[in-house]
Amino acid sequence: MSPPETLILGTRGSRLALTQSETCADKLRRKGLNVEVRVVRTTSDHLPETPLSVIDRRDVFTRQLDEALLAREIDLAIHSLKDVPTELPAGIVLAAISERHDPSDALVSEDGWDVDGLPGGATVATGSLRRRAQLLHRRPDLRIVEIRGNVETRVRKMREGDADAIVLARAGLERLGLDGEIPHAVLAADVVLPAVGQGFLAAATLEDHPSRDAVREALNDGAGERAALAERAMLRALEGGCRVPVGALGVFADGEIHLKGLVASPDGALMYEGEARGPEPDEVGGRLARDLLGQGAGIVLAEIQEVRST
Repeated sequence: MSPPETLILGTRGSRLALTQSETCADKLRRKGLNVEVRVVRTTSDHLPETPLSVIDRRDVFTRQLDEALLAREIDLAIHSLKDVPTELPAGIVLAAISERHDPSDALVSEDGWDVDGLPGGATVATGSLRRRAQLLHRRPDLRIVEIRGNVETRVRKMREGDADAIVLARAGLERLGLDGEIPHAVLAADVVLPAVGQGFLAAATLEDHPSRDAVREALNDGAGERAALAERAMLRALEGGCRVPVGALGVFADGEIHLKGLVASPDGALMYEGEARGPEPDEVGGRLARDLLGQGAGIVLAEIQEVRST
């Protein structure tokens, strides 16, 4: 099968998703490929008011794009890697993982508070159990509430009084050009450890797609990919999806991956943390997961799953 004359790149329809996809499309075009960007609505778009923490679907952001790939309606899909399940549908692969933007979370407020500077009992909005758990671990007095919507919608809701602060991925602010416009404090990894894959983009294709190698050549970052694969190996071994309170941060340097990870209870009362080093992503991620499970993290993950299944 010969490569198509024009690659159809599928994406979600938010401004951030489109910005990310256009960035990737431009890189592909600079390699001589013709690319057309096409919007595909996902489960998250169809359930705009449902809290992510109660949608027991690991593919909430990716399912319809996967279906479009399998139906050959699109040639590749661009995702935020943190939204991609560790187990992909049969026949689909991650052809490329981008260079990483800042993986940190950002605490957005009109006064630019950091976590310790938030007023007592302040209301912080986030749809992430991981962020909720780590914020409550450090500041159990905070009131954490659910929020949905794209970056602009969440900022607007905060400014309208729904919350004193919200938590966003700093990479999203950077990609939208809002990093210098919206007051925020960057949350260090020892305050809030990022989500698995946060800051990376991923290009998914069919395993046998004729343009898979060209997509990889244009978009893949080797060092970033090794760090990302270690983080995802840890999450896979924990049997956790994208919607569980698991954080990780991998760095590949000097031929070795340094991986930090944690599992927290949703109320922040329990926190299991560990680190692992080594050259092979799957081995490092699996070893760290076993360490966390050995500490007792499996109890937290089992309780979350039990609550969702009732």
